[in-house]
Amino acid sequence: MTPGSEPRHAAHETVEERVAEEVVEELIGEFVDELDPPTVKKPAEEDEPFPSMSEQISEQLGGVRGLIESSVPVLAFVVLNVLLGEAGLDLGKKTALYWAIGGSVGSAVAIGVYRLTRKQPVRHAVNGLFGVAIGAFLAWRTGDAKNFYLPGILLTLGQVVVLIASVAVRRPIIGYVWGVLANGGKHDWFGNSRLFRTFQWLTLVWAASLFIRAGVQGWLYLADEANAIGVVRIVISWPIYAATFAFTAWAVHRVTSAQHLEAEAEAEAEAEAEAEAEAEAEAATAEAGQAGTAN
Repeated sequence: MTPGSEPRHAAHETVEERVAEEVVEELIGEFVDELDPPTVKKPAEEDEPFPSMSEQISEQLGGVRGLIESSVPVLAFVVLNVLLGEAGLDLGKKTALYWAIGGSVGSAVAIGVYRLTRKQPVRHAVNGLFGVAIGAFLAWRTGDAKNFYLPGILLTLGQVVVLIASVAVRRPIIGYVWGVLANGGKHDWFGNSRLFRTFQWLTLVWAASLFIRAGVQGWLYLADEANAIGVVRIVISWPIYAATFAFTAWAVHRVTSAQHLEAEAEAEAEAEAEAEAEAEAEAATAEAGQAGTAN
């Protein structure tokens, strides 16, 4: 059968069927959309802004809570060693030491378990437990409470050496830290002479800060003042760290803000110069036109 030769009623039924199919498909589509609405994807431009330097460093350290939790095992060791030792119940040096070790490790484990039960990150708790375990092993093996603090003292001194070495080879570590945590992983500060110099001397400031912390604890270690080391680590170390961090954030912000203002001033000056040049060109064109008309 050639096109157009089919019976009239057959063509009419075909149109009706086609319309019915379209209506059914539309209704089904709306029903499916209601059950499973399409996911709206955000464009790449709407990504969340990169966290600030303060926010990211706070995240890496676990925030205020992380700092407190990292101090709890040390505090437990100091308190138990003092209360059960010669200054307290006088249960004997080794007995007090073993109880102090148990209290320190137990508190670190308890913090980790508590975080797990609440489905919270345990990275900071695990790091703290690892450090406490090494110190506790040394203290238990030697029978001397001061060795509980030895790994921390040596680690801090090692950090001092690394910081100074990075300045000597003109690769300041604080610059890298800033690039990773506050500059989206970019290290374009190498081409910024003012920022580079700032990171050089800020790295030395951090080295001095760490050396003071480790130096005081090392002096007390040599003087066999085990409990005093713990007190210094809790009472002095964190305020020194907080002050150094605040000073670093202020110094970097001061330089970047000044450069931003300078860039804006230069852009405004260039825009004004271009506007003046355009105005002069228009005036010259107008004068040339008037001269031509007069001639």
